[in-house]
Amino acid sequence: MMKNRKKIVNVVYHIFVCAAGFIMIYPLLWMIMSSFKETSTIFTTATSLIPEHFTLENYANGWKGFAKVSFATFFKNSLFISIVATVGTVLSSSIVAYGFARCNFPGKKILFAAMLASMMLPAQVLMIPQYLWYQKLNWVGSYLPLIVPYWFAVQGFFVYLMTNFIEGIPRELDEAAKIDGCSYYGIYRRIIFPLMVPSMITGSIFSFMWRWDDFLGALLYVNKTEKYPVSLALKMFCDPSSSSDYGAMFAMATLSILPAVLIFFCLQKYLVEGISTSGLKG
Repeated sequence: MMKNRKKIVNVVYHIFVCAAGFIMIYPLLWMIMSSFKETSTIFTTATSLIPEHFTLENYANGWKGFAKVSFATFFKNSLFISIVATVGTVLSSSIVAYGFARCNFPGKKILFAAMLASMMLPAQVLMIPQYLWYQKLNWVGSYLPLIVPYWFAVQGFFVYLMTNFIEGIPRELDEAAKIDGCSYYGIYRRIIFPLMVPSMITGSIFSFMWRWDDFLGALLYVNKTEKYPVSLALKMFCDPSSSSDYGAMFAMATLSILPAVLIFFCLQKYLVEGISTSGLKG
């Protein structure tokens, strides 16, 4: 009887989890399947997930882009911004995290508390002063506001993640390196940096996804169509004053999620390892 009850509970649990999972991904499935529908039938057949007539016309129309700028250009722009900003975020955050985890200096606890407080500060609060600052630097209209700040460890989440990871590395390795004559920089370069690869990959995944999906930053600082990233270019398919090509928009939106999905599935092993070990203390 107990075994039968466990089997029934197990079956009910899996049915509930599968149903909840399907509900969560249904909007994404609807978008993907709608990209294969004719634009005129997307909303008339909104209750149906399977297209009556499969078509690839939406992908062809969407890839053409706007004003003689193909969607390939928007993808290149997004890749450039995301990759360069991610490299800067990971490198700068690892250096700052090493300082918090291994170095003792006056005001360390205050700075660490300020870093944690910055994680709770909404980005919208800093929007206006940052815009005025970048405007005075003549950075508005370029990619500099979307890239340069991330080379100075401005995101506390990554610093906190890597700090916890480094604290899980035995200090005996540092002491052995000091005996061999390594300085703080040598210990970071030869010992800490190679060992914190899992946390750096975890940070890279999150940073790339956040930069790839950044719509507000591009909307504020990029003002030329040929410089638009994918997140900003997608809105051009919707024109309230005239007709909107929702089929092409769904098609390009489907393509836009592929890089993040591929990166996640290829590096999910390191993602789980980086998150699970960042909470360990040495």
